[in-house]
Amino acid sequence: MIDQFKDSLARIRFVLVETTHTGNIGAAARALKTMGLSRMELVAPKQPPDAEALARASGADDLLERAGLHATLNDALHGCRLVVGASARLRTIEWPLLDPAECARRLIAEAGQGEVALVLGRESSGLTNEELARCHYLVHIPTNPEFSSLNVAAAAQVLAYEIRRAAREASGEPLEASSRDLATADEMEGFYGHLGETLGQIGFGDLEQSRTLMKRLRRLFNRARPDRVELNILRGILSAAQGRKTRGASERKGEPPDAQPAAEQET
Repeated sequence: MIDQFKDSLARIRFVLVETTHTGNIGAAARALKTMGLSRMELVAPKQPPDAEALARASGADDLLERAGLHATLNDALHGCRLVVGASARLRTIEWPLLDPAECARRLIAEAGQGEVALVLGRESSGLTNEELARCHYLVHIPTNPEFSSLNVAAAAQVLAYEIRRAAREASGEPLEASSRDLATADEMEGFYGHLGETLGQIGFGDLEQSRTLMKRLRRLFNRARPDRVELNILRGILSAAQGRKTRGASERKGEPPDAQPAAEQET
């Protein structure tokens, strides 16, 4: 269902300003492609993408090949209706500030109407105040205040992930590709009856504590929400335990052990 947002994702530009290390350009390209983003614009990089960038891109070569090269930030932002600047530190000047999730939601919403941009600054010093003045908002990734240095490609990955997550939420795309065939309430009750019977046969617990024990076991399996295949496995284990108990008791009495129990044969 995220297909309906492909046009919007294609209108989101990641603008890297004066990147020093070409490896970061390649790593950023990889970060974008893994999240379904395809637009990267480079503003006056110290070096254009090279072999190191290709190596770090790890298959996102097409993004590097299509990346725009610009002399100024103004050129890279041409035609954008919304510009968000990434800032590693909170500025003394008051600026509309977004967290990564809110930033992603705004970019997705605005990209439905036209071009938008997310601007990441230099590895060492970020964006200048003049560059920030071109931005409508700032986005700040809340890192550890005692070690807040975040690599530009790592920042791109965090923000690209949030954009994809926002697109999935907006499209109603489920987290799981296919629904599980969960065990029904009556099937779970049958399992709990089987479990209680088996615990009694193998001598686990006592009658005084059995109610509390079963309540806890119910909570455990209700949290797990087993599917039908998993429930069959569990019941097969219980049947096997019952069979061993029966054979053990028969052998202690000097009786010949019974054939394999029917429940065990079925599993």
